[in-house]
Amino acid sequence: MSTTLIASNRGPVSFTLSDDGALTMRRGGGGLVSGLSEVVRDGDVLWVCAALSDGDRGAVRLAPGGRLDQAFDTGPVRMLDIPPAVFHRAYNAVANSTLWFVNHLLYNTPLTPEFGTRFRREWESYRDYNGAFAFALAEEAGHGARVMVQDYHLTLTPAMLRVERPDLRIAHFSHTPWAPPEYFSLLPDDVVAEVLTGILGADHAGFLTARWARAFMDCCETFLGAHVDHTAGVVSYDDRTTHIGVHPLGVNGEALRRRAAEPDVESHMAAIRDLVGDRKLIVRIDRTELSKNIVRGLTAYREFLARHPEWHGRVVHLAFAYPSRHDLPEYREYTAAVQRCAKEIEDEYATEDWDPLILNVHDDYPRSLAAYRMADVLLVNPIRDGMNLVAKEGPILSPRCALVLSREAGAAAELGPDALLVNPFDVTGTAGALYEALTMPEEERLKRGARLREAATALPPLRWFEDQLAALG
Repeated sequence: MSTTLIASNRGPVSFTLSDDGALTMRRGGGGLVSGLSEVVRDGDVLWVCAALSDGDRGAVRLAPGGRLDQAFDTGPVRMLDIPPAVFHRAYNAVANSTLWFVNHLLYNTPLTPEFGTRFRREWESYRDYNGAFAFALAEEAGHGARVMVQDYHLTLTPAMLRVERPDLRIAHFSHTPWAPPEYFSLLPDDVVAEVLTGILGADHAGFLTARWARAFMDCCETFLGAHVDHTAGVVSYDDRTTHIGVHPLGVNGEALRRRAAEPDVESHMAAIRDLVGDRKLIVRIDRTELSKNIVRGLTAYREFLARHPEWHGRVVHLAFAYPSRHDLPEYREYTAAVQRCAKEIEDEYATEDWDPLILNVHDDYPRSLAAYRMADVLLVNPIRDGMNLVAKEGPILSPRCALVLSREAGAAAELGPDALLVNPFDVTGTAGALYEALTMPEEERLKRGARLREAATALPPLRWFEDQLAALG
């Protein structure tokens, strides 16, 4: 039985199945996994996650009770083989197409959302999916264990687990923003209540910024009639008390710099240098995700080129837009829009000896690290973001990098004073910020960069995790 458990949709490892039936294991992807993997690497922490692929399901079937550590060299991991149809409805239809859209304010409200019979079936699957996690955690947790439930995929799990195991100390952490009441009310009333009371089943509910924590407490007050002490950060409802915490997630600067100094990164730097030469480099690194605002970022660069012909031939925009959620039609269409916008910039401005924009849609972590190291300007302009670790990683690896940052990114709460903050919808304003970043005096770049690095490394993953464990008592 485990004394500390983590629950998240994606786990620390994933498996691929080859044509001959062989399983290959690799590290799980995503920012949440990267951060938490560092936390559990040296500790006795059981990680409970879902099987995401046929390879994962094949691995689970070889593992007694889904415990991968009894069949593979993974460290303590239990992977849940949730029926594919249930997983699809819970993950794609509810978590990614509903809760993500609400908390990132992404709906095109004249057309969406629409909550009918189909959604009710999908919500049942989301409930079943959360129930599978609650059952597994109840089974694996020792008496009085601490359980750290992660993110919008598992909003119902804390309350479900509380029913099964009232002895446990439970925390829930939201890695996304939280919508204000007037937008959260797009959800059906019963779903609103179920999500809020699900999280309030935890002893401690954590958020990345004070802004997202306030929005959650406002929702509890508005929709549940809960008693909220905003000063103390306490929500009281249905004879239970949940403490609300703010825990910004930072970067392990030493580990990142060590990884970025390895030969594969140096090789990518040489390749980028061959493409760019001695021109200034504007970098963005994102998933092709609706909230990341890539199209407006490209449009801002296009407007910058139109307004500043003196920069033609002197600057290159290196944009990495890695595939995301291609199971959803909105994401496939958005990827196509990014590619169309990039082609228009190339067609309008490229010359025989200058490519103003290099767009790459193939995920390559070492190449991303190389781009960070070479960046003169880092553009991070999401519509809305829980934190955005890209904004913190870039300044760590490029001491002279100027950061153009959306005021709607969670990271703006910590990095705002030394970044060039922009309204993510203001294309002209963003174009102006790119010009200001490129022409910033060297001394100011270095001073701002030093302060950005200090803020970015203030709360690395291990301390972030330990602070939440401490909050559970």
